[in-house]
Amino acid sequence: MADTAGSALTTVLDDDVERLLRAEPAVRRDAPDSVHAMRVATRRLRSVLRSYRRLLEPGRVREIRDELRWLAGILGVARDAEVRGDRFAALLEEYRGDSDADNPDDPAEALRSTVAELVDNERTAYAAAYAVVLVELDDDRYANLRQALLDLRSAPPLVARRAEAEASRAFGKVLRADFDELHLMVDREITMRADPAISEDERIEHLHEIRKSAKRLRYCSEAAADVLGGPAAELALRAKKLQTVLGDHRDAVEAMAAIRTAAAHTGNPDTSPFDRLYESEAAAARKALEQYSAAADFARQRDRN
Repeated sequence: MADTAGSALTTVLDDDVERLLRAEPAVRRDAPDSVHAMRVATRRLRSVLRSYRRLLEPGRVREIRDELRWLAGILGVARDAEVRGDRFAALLEEYRGDSDADNPDDPAEALRSTVAELVDNERTAYAAAYAVVLVELDDDRYANLRQALLDLRSAPPLVARRAEAEASRAFGKVLRADFDELHLMVDREITMRADPAISEDERIEHLHEIRKSAKRLRYCSEAAADVLGGPAAELALRAKKLQTVLGDHRDAVEAMAAIRTAAAHTGNPDTSPFDRLYESEAAAARKALEQYSAAADFARQRDRN
């Protein structure tokens, strides 16, 4: 276990930069789940740099965080299309064999054809987005970011007087700050739910922000686990559960949006197959939200250490 905050954070940054750079060759090969792995590594490092920012000189680190946000955005377009494509492909398997392909008037065949169309749409979107990823990985902007990450790894710009602080004290303070942020956002969601002036769309977007806050807390806690031990590891697991529940909700919401867009552009005036799929995803979103309260319970407790 590292004695000082600086040495502990240096170890964390070394691991996170290595995780990101190790993902790059797999992305270039378009290996399964590689875009997801690099996107997660990018977001994780950016989150750690945000949470532990007071231990680091702000100027250069802010630039790196901005560039990591850019990279995560590029990867995110491809990953989101990949998620939707896989989601619709799994649905297509459920409908395969239930329809009569020789009878275009068969409702089951109309539904299967609609799902197949959605799969094709997302596969096409992924291919286009992945092509952009490859172009950007070969560009000077990414090369500069890569070098900045190597520099960060070899010589992180620590604030000397804070880096010399006791690791457990400094990391505990960071963890409390990220927990308090999530606590306030969860409390705010309760208020929004009770306010008739708040629209459902506004609440959905707030739930998305809670998910992002839970993800930051998870990464912050995982980074602190070697320093703070079991309590940090337990907090990371609870934050991950909340992130997963709200991630399932978000995936359903984004699938609903994709279905709505496809329905608006179909040449067929009969959109009933799209309507059935939309309702199926709406049910999935509701099911995910049924788990939200229990998953968020830990974040309502103010007296965490």
